[in-house]
Amino acid sequence: MQTATPAQRKASRPRADALRNRERIVTAAREMFVEHGPDVPLDEIARRAGVGNATVYRNFPDRDALVREVVCSVMDRTARAAEQALAESGDAFGALEHFVHVAADERISALCPMISSAFERSHPDLEAARERVERLVAGIMDRAKAAGQLRADVGVGDLMVAVGQLSRPPAGTECLSSDRFVHRHLQLFLDGLRAPARSALPGAAVTLEDLRRGCPGERANGGGGR
Repeated sequence: MQTATPAQRKASRPRADALRNRERIVTAAREMFVEHGPDVPLDEIARRAGVGNATVYRNFPDRDALVREVVCSVMDRTARAAEQALAESGDAFGALEHFVHVAADERISALCPMISSAFERSHPDLEAARERVERLVAGIMDRAKAAGQLRADVGVGDLMVAVGQLSRPPAGTECLSSDRFVHRHLQLFLDGLRAPARSALPGAAVTLEDLRRGCPGERANGGGGR
């Protein structure tokens, strides 16, 4: 059996350190983007991450690259949570609840809107991450509907709009301070999704295509429903 020489072990350390620095930058950027938006100074992100400015620019050549990495990492973690819920839970609605609460913890509602304003939304990395999440969310909802646990008149767009509205921190507040309210309100919303439905919803179920076209609120509120 061959073991690494001291020179080899020494050479591997910078790579591990570089990975940790990159993770710290992404974590700090995620927190600050949620709290202050995508225009937060990169110097402030570096300071929170505990690294130098040069380290930030060495990993991310511009702001767009950093925003894209943060959004993709959040969507990937949320997708993994959805996959785990589908694989491990025998309770379809329980899997849906698990996904919604994890998505809120990941701040997906505050971060994902950045892709429509900060840079090109059709970047292949973003497309792949978004499609993965959408496919898995649709799978969870279809499974819950088939089990008779989820009301039939809601779409994936309804879910994503509500999660976004309920889990975004109020203006002027730090994201972490609202956690005690977010999960409470999300659970109230989830209870309203259970079948059998207690009332008829106005308009038509909101789809992901509706969200991409814009103005989902109009359809959700009964305007333009088909």
